[in-house]
Amino acid sequence: MLSLFGTGAVLMRGAGCTINDMWDQNYDKKVARTANRPIAAGDISTFQSFVFLGGQLTLALGVLLCLNYYSIALGAASLLLVITYPLMKRITYWPQLFLGFTFNWGALLGWSAVKGSCDPSVCLPLYFSGIMWTLIYDTIYAHQDKKDDTLIGVKSTALQFGENTKPWLSGFSVAMLGALSLVGVNSSQTVPYYTALTAVGTHLAHQIYTLDIHRPEDCWNKFASSRTVGLIVFLGIVLGNLWKEKKTKETKKNIDSRIED
Repeated sequence: MLSLFGTGAVLMRGAGCTINDMWDQNYDKKVARTANRPIAAGDISTFQSFVFLGGQLTLALGVLLCLNYYSIALGAASLLLVITYPLMKRITYWPQLFLGFTFNWGALLGWSAVKGSCDPSVCLPLYFSGIMWTLIYDTIYAHQDKKDDTLIGVKSTALQFGENTKPWLSGFSVAMLGALSLVGVNSSQTVPYYTALTAVGTHLAHQIYTLDIHRPEDCWNKFASSRTVGLIVFLGIVLGNLWKEKKTKETKKNIDSRIED
């Protein structure tokens, strides 16, 4: 299941990036950091990008069809978000929110693939925490291009928050950690999971405190370091589940011993 979702994540995020570059090719030409992207630079034609996208989506469908019917329907429902989220930067100063809706769909899909359906008490706060995380890292990312974005009329949370970015990021971090804590309570998580959340909180606090929104290179470094957050949460979940499994076995063994006595 981890292999399927790892492959699916690469394919669908890749498809999202392809669609984004297709929608934004005229914008990308006007932004220094994105002018060398293959479609914007003219290295790949629009038709070739459609063919490549078709290949990505076909392979992703192959992964999706390995799951149960509930998950197939849930996964297919995400396609509308994947196609439309790149347009949001033209409409609203909150495109990062729609990116969060799109990129964290796997929080719902992963649970349903294993359990057969979604448990709202776990899946919804997990999905919400992922959205908060996306708002954090993609707002930081957007600060790299805010000067060019202003000139060409592209909207972002970086432009919306401006000098108040750090308080907003702090609020998103608190909301993210609160939601992840609720996930832990509702799924009977154990010590390693909550230890991981403490580490995540420390990482986010340092990331936000040292962030310089006026230095694009620092914004990139902070954005790239966000992968550490995902890795810590993943390890916390895995180790927490192993701890829980061990405790469950010990409890069962004790009960069996009492019955025998």
